[in-house]
Formats: sequence, C-alpha cells, structure tokens
Amino acid sequence: MEKKISVVIPNYNGSHLLKKNLPQVIINCPNCQIIMVDDASTDDSVQFIRRNFKKIKIIELKKNRGFAYAANLGVRQATGDFVVLLNSDVSPRNNFLKPALDHFKNRKVFAVAFADHSHENGKIIIRGRGGAIFKRGFVGHFALPSKSAETLWVSGGSGLFDRNKFLELGGFDTNFAPFYWEDIDLSFRAWQMGYICLFEPKSSVDHFHQEGAIQKSKSSFFVKIVSYKNQFLFVWKNISDYLWLIQHLLWLPYHLVKSAITFDLAFFAGFLWAILKIPHLIFDWKFEIGNWKLSDREMLNKFAKP
Repeated sequence: MEKKISVVIPNYNGSHLLKKNLPQVIINCPNCQIIMVDDASTDDSVQFIRRNFKKIKIIELKKNRGFAYAANLGVRQATGDFVVLLNSDVSPRNNFLKPALDHFKNRKVFAVAFADHSHENGKIIIRGRGGAIFKRGFVGHFALPSKSAETLWVSGGSGLFDRNKFLELGGFDTNFAPFYWEDIDLSFRAWQMGYICLFEPKSSVDHFHQEGAIQKSKSSFFVKIVSYKNQFLFVWKNISDYLWLIQHLLWLPYHLVKSAITFDLAFFAGFLWAILKIPHLIFDWKFEIGNWKLSDREMLNKFAKP
C-alpha cells in the first residue's frame, strides 16, 4: 500500500514567498495533501491561497503563536503517513522527495533532513546535517559534512517526518517559541527514544533565508535574545548528566560577567526570559529517562566530531 504524504507550511506574512515557492511545492509533491498554517498574518497570505490554490487546506490562527505551535497543528490535522515540513521561504527541487522517503523502509527512522541549499549573501551553502558538543556549560551546534549519514537533528523548515512518531513524541515544544531550537529538541528526544535521524543529499531544496519572516520582521537583537533563551531551556530540559549540570552552574558566573563586560544585554534578557519559562518546563516535563536508549552524554559524544 502506497504511503500518503502531507506537506505542512507554517506561514507568517509570507505572501510574497508563497507566490514564489508554492508552484514548486505543487509540482514536486504530486498527489500530496498541502496544508498552509497561517500564524495570524497581517498580509494577504490567506486571501492569496484561497484565490489561487483552492485545493490547499488553510488553517488560520487568530493569534500569533510561533513556529512550533503552527507546525504541530498542521501535523495533527494532516492525513499523510509522512509529513514534509517546509518554511514558506523554501522551494523544493525536482525529485527531492523519493530519496528521503526511501529511508523510511527502516522503521527506526524518525525523520530525514533535506539538503538545504541556503542562499546567503550571493552564495549557496549546503546545510541540513548537524552535530553538537557540550562546552562551557552549554550545548553548541555546528554543521557536519553534507553526505548521506546520520544527523543529530532534522530542520523543521526542510525535512520529512514520520507523522506517528512526531505525534508520539508530542511534536515541537512550544516553550521554545517564537522560533529556534524546537527542531533540535525534538530530534534529540527522538534519538533518546531509539529512533534515527538521517541526512539525504539527493533530496535538495532551495532556502532563501534572507527573505523569510524572521529576517524580515525581527531585529537582530531580538533574534539573539531568543537564541540565548532557548540555549538555556535546552540544557535545563534535556541535560540530565549531573557532571554536565554542575559544569553548567559553574560556568554561569563566567558567562554573566563576560556579558556584562561586553555589554551583551541580549544574554541577560535571554537568561531572564528562560527563568520565567521554568514553571512551564516543570509543568510540561515527562519522566521518560527509563525509556531512553541513549543518554544525553552518549548522544552528544556521538555527534561531537565530523
């Protein structure tokens, strides 16, 4: 029996991007259900879809809830066995779907990352495969060589996910709202539960980062605050190794003093924002350590080097 595929596109004020990229989505995802989750846009995104693409399912949010919430809602309402998650600033290339889909013959596969041809300042950099290391009290992530292999995480903006496993894991954690780190967090949890994340270089998409909603609507200072906030949340939520937690606490004064000396106000703002999120982390936390196949130390050591 042929597996069904849904495409979920979270959107915020991306009418100009939908006009540019949706035709390529439709051409390269034949017979796929396509869902656009509009995160309370103030432009004509919804009207444009209704007027020009009547077969696309539209989910309208009345309040802006951030990427994780919008993506989760789209996946829940999808009918496919597998879900392609695409940012509105992503355009799939020809035949991008089959190479990634073939990996799911292995039932342990949770998600497959596409080769993200990122258009940055007149250059194209291939992204999509990543690793991470625990250093100076935080988890830092970095790019790995773009070859067919395992990856620590699959991007929520250009990847193919097993829908049932996505829902089993609870989807993206909305504590990371409005953006960043929610896909690393979800992939991290998938690895812990014994699933696999892969990178497929033959599944290519073009990603126009500088045209996306974050670059267009958010200041670099705000983006930096969010990044710091979510680095704290990732450690507090996912790191259970007591030696690493001790390192995190011991390095914290250093980071605070360094930020004060360099007038890095975004670090302090992110730290305070993260502290305000602690009650939500506690309320949402689930005791699943007994079901882990890999510890946090084993997993990060696995991806600490190219």
